[in-house]
Amino acid sequence: MPANTPFRHRLSVLRPAGVLFLALAALGAQADAPDPSPQRQRELVRMVRQDCGSCHGLHLTGGLGPALTREALAGKPLESMASTIYGGRPGTPMAPWKAMLTEDDAHWIARQLLAGFPEPTKGSE
Repeated sequence: MPANTPFRHRLSVLRPAGVLFLALAALGAQADAPDPSPQRQRELVRMVRQDCGSCHGLHLTGGLGPALTREALAGKPLESMASTIYGGRPGTPMAPWKAMLTEDDAHWIARQLLAGFPEPTKGSE
């Protein structure tokens, strides 16, 4: 393919297996992201319970925003959840949190939500 071929055209001719490999590699990189430090985990739990809880309910059972319980999120893709946490959802009240979180933080939160979000620890409230 000539070097002056438009980028979007070059992408369109990638083999589906190559696209799948790239997507899986990106997902694996995030799924294997290191957990935040214990201190940062406490901060994130508090943030989710307080800040996210203002829309999703203090027990994450729903409010202005949908429930964020393990049961409500069963089957939701981790990557999609982390993307929503980090980048928000345009046209909805779900604001982006990228000013306060790293992408790894957003993935950790998404993993915790899928597992059943932890309660705040004593002294972190």
